[in-house]
Amino acid sequence: MRAKLTVALVGVGLLLAAAPAIAHHAFAAEFDVNQPVKLRGTVTKMEWVNPHSWVRIDVKGPDGKVENWAVEMGPPNSLLRSGWNKNSLPVGTEILVDGFRAKDGTPVANGREVTFPDGKRLFVGGSAPGTPAAR
Repeated sequence: MRAKLTVALVGVGLLLAAAPAIAHHAFAAEFDVNQPVKLRGTVTKMEWVNPHSWVRIDVKGPDGKVENWAVEMGPPNSLLRSGWNKNSLPVGTEILVDGFRAKDGTPVANGREVTFPDGKRLFVGGSAPGTPAAR
């Protein structure tokens, strides 16, 4: 009886531990590969969090209206291996982001690459099809 209880508790523990992995989404679940975007804007916030880092940028539309976009990036460890550090995107930096728009049309994108004012380009570790693997 005690062995069965132990096995049951271990099984429940493994299921609970796997829940975050199950909740993780694939690129196609949220983003549309047929809606590429190029966003030129000013960094308002950089969030180094797992499972995805986020950069938020103010983008001025053709009508002059400013919209805050959230760009999903790879996990912090992938960004570090791709040449990023915590000082790479200070607030106020103007950047160009290549990525793919969210399917629901909200100002959210999955990033592919960031280009800085000096022309330097860094891969953002996004999950879009065809993006290079993190180093």
